Amino acid sequence: MSMEEIKWFEHPKIYEINTWPWLQYLSSRYNEKITLANVPKEIFNEELKLFDAMWLMGVWERSLKSKEIATDHPDLQIEYENALGVYSQDDVIGSPYSVFYYHVDNNIGGREGLREFRRQLLKRDVRLILDYVPNHVAVDHLWTLETSDVFIRGTEADLKNAPDNFFKVGNSIFAHGRDPYFLPWTDTVQINAFSSNAREKAVNTLLNIAEMCDGARCDMAMLVTNEVFKKTWGDRAGTPPTNEFWVEVISKVRAKYPEFLFIAEVYWDMEWELQKQGFNFCYDKTLYDRMLYENAESIRAHLQADWLYQIKLLRFIENHDEKRAGEVFGDWKSRAGALLTLTLPGAGLLHEGQLTGYMIKLPVQLGRRTIEHDNPGLLIFYRKLLEVAPAKELKSGKWRLCEVKSVGNDSYKNLIAYQWWTTERRQLIVVNFSANPAQGHVVISDIEFGSDDWIFNDVLNDKSYTYNGENLSNFGLFIGLAPWNSHIFEVVKVK
Repeated sequence: MSMEEIKWFEHPKIYEINTWPWLQYLSSRYNEKITLANVPKEIFNEELKLFDAMWLMGVWERSLKSKEIATDHPDLQIEYENALGVYSQDDVIGSPYSVFYYHVDNNIGGREGLREFRRQLLKRDVRLILDYVPNHVAVDHLWTLETSDVFIRGTEADLKNAPDNFFKVGNSIFAHGRDPYFLPWTDTVQINAFSSNAREKAVNTLLNIAEMCDGARCDMAMLVTNEVFKKTWGDRAGTPPTNEFWVEVISKVRAKYPEFLFIAEVYWDMEWELQKQGFNFCYDKTLYDRMLYENAESIRAHLQADWLYQIKLLRFIENHDEKRAGEVFGDWKSRAGALLTLTLPGAGLLHEGQLTGYMIKLPVQLGRRTIEHDNPGLLIFYRKLLEVAPAKELKSGKWRLCEVKSVGNDSYKNLIAYQWWTTERRQLIVVNFSANPAQGHVVISDIEFGSDDWIFNDVLNDKSYTYNGENLSNFGLFIGLAPWNSHIFEVVKVK
């Protein structure tokens, strides 16, 4: 496939890789220096080709000042010890979200290495996503030497009264990057989202990124909306522009790259707002929280949202910001959550290490991870799930939740059922999202069963069942599932 701009699938499966530790792991595994330029072909063929897109997290040049701050930070030192046990200063590479320059770091292969990595992906019809951080850059970024309104500025009084919030470069005082609910990120400088100069730089940066990949995951995207930015910075930011930051920036990038994909990391129930501002997908943290803390009925209620909203959500049970799914969900519950992640409308995100059941959350400031033992049974499950989850042609068809009726007890409330179908093919997915056995009758609408026999081929568990159409019409499909278990049925009429 050409490296010219390519179209995206409607509901992609995305794989997040923490680039530095991953390449370090591959170097150890193959006993040679592995960069993006020479990732072994078997990695592409056996692992990466299972997905529709790779999100390489942390490819940009990191700040030396960020590395210094990350090395000396006492709270982070505790996290490093928890993750690695014994660590050295060489293991600390600084935050990937304290970007010094949007150049691919030479330590991982540079721009040419990334170009080769992308070429290998596109040969396998896999797209590439990279990070963009709209809210801030590194404290030692070259823009701090300019005379402009690109950054939020402070006064000597600010520096004296809030030394953790402001810092000085030469004669200029700048604010550290932050969101309104937490302490500032002291390795960053706050960009002024209301500044026309800052927006122009954002457009130019994204145009440069778009030359190297097929989409951008935009960090903490809601922070630069007019409402949130005004709340955070008040009069320091000036008057909010008429156009929202993302409406202006995305439209200018898409004028040159119409197919470029934008993903928003977003919280605070602002998903719909950022979808309207131009994002293709927004984090579905609500679903994550409902899967982690609530029950099947809560999840089902969430899935009754408008279709146009559902198809622009990014579903996950793990990413670099969250604890490992194996730790917080456990083995079997994480399987049920992962199945929902990959079979619902919208994009599905898996995190490198999730498939093998890794338990240690790695601080993003580290360039090395510790060795963990794989969970073979979990890996087999994920590989099977990625193989049989609704394919591209199904996910360009129709989707609908299915009603589940009681068979004499309340356990049916723990079943979540839905179907994908086209004129040629139909899949029915049923998940028991509970720690107890569940039974129920699944009502399959949009199909005339008649008096024919129908085969329900469970492609996830390699079992097949045959049912009479009249019984299916009158009662629905009987389902009995063990805790956290699932079916993915291919539904076919017996000829």
